[in-house]
Amino acid sequence: MKAIRANEFGGPEVFQYVDLPTPAPGPGEALVRVAAAGVNFMDIGQRTGRRPGTTPPFVPGGEASGTVEAVGEGVTNVKPGDRVMYAMAPATYAEYAVAPAWRLIAVPDGVDLVDAGAIALQALTAHYLLHEFAPVGPGTTVLVHAVAGGMGLLLAQWATHLGAHVIGTTSTEAKAAKAKAAGARDVILYTQTDFAAEVNRITDGRGVDLILDAVGKTTFPGDLEAARPRGHVVVYGAASGQADPISPNALMAKGLTVSGAGLAHYTRTSEEIARRAADIFAGVDEGWLKFAVDRRLPLAHAADAHRALEARETSGKLLLIP
Repeated sequence: MKAIRANEFGGPEVFQYVDLPTPAPGPGEALVRVAAAGVNFMDIGQRTGRRPGTTPPFVPGGEASGTVEAVGEGVTNVKPGDRVMYAMAPATYAEYAVAPAWRLIAVPDGVDLVDAGAIALQALTAHYLLHEFAPVGPGTTVLVHAVAGGMGLLLAQWATHLGAHVIGTTSTEAKAAKAKAAGARDVILYTQTDFAAEVNRITDGRGVDLILDAVGKTTFPGDLEAARPRGHVVVYGAASGQADPISPNALMAKGLTVSGAGLAHYTRTSEEIARRAADIFAGVDEGWLKFAVDRRLPLAHAADAHRALEARETSGKLLLIP
């Protein structure tokens, strides 16, 4: 099979388009013929060596959609021919990938299988971010960093659907327009304005109830200023690097709650994944939840996808097509 392999950590140039043996599913696993592999910031962490648990040589990736090709011993929840999507299983930058069968999510017939490659990781993440940390609904205010990215656009749609006032940050007027189309009421260009000061202006000095931060190092200090007293800051990514440490006692002045969140901790069982997936596809069926795909690239162009993501050239999801 064709796959992307990295023999060392480094820049996008370490990716090689190679022939590798097709893997075989072990007990409890399924072999998936990949229709699309999602490209995410965590993949950049794999490539650079910043993500724990990755050792060269490796096939990058952690999200895909496709068709079940074969199943291993003991697998009863899926069968060959099933249309599925999944996240949090490795080596998806390939024509075939093996995943734990319990992580597979059935893709409804009305959903394009390639587009499903843009759904699993970000939609499951959006679900837990908006349901696990603070009430989100009418009368609440949510700040979403990187609001014009694939993740941010989902959060803006979902929080708006729940009735919240969404404030987003992004870098350009064009991206701001996309965020507003997704439901963000206010969008701050962080390249031109101090976002914390602007948040406090928009909220008449109150601050926001919930901050969802996938950027990390450059945004976290401002988060502490933009959150209201007894507000919540959830850091779920590190696009700009790891946020600097802070003393818990420093949070006492405003009574803030700061959480570090990762998808693996909120998709620990097949039942939990199924519950979240049901809400996701209900939103798709009802028409208020839409997935923005920025571009689809051939698998061989994985390095170009990483360059575009790192350069903040995207608005929506990048997919690799084997």
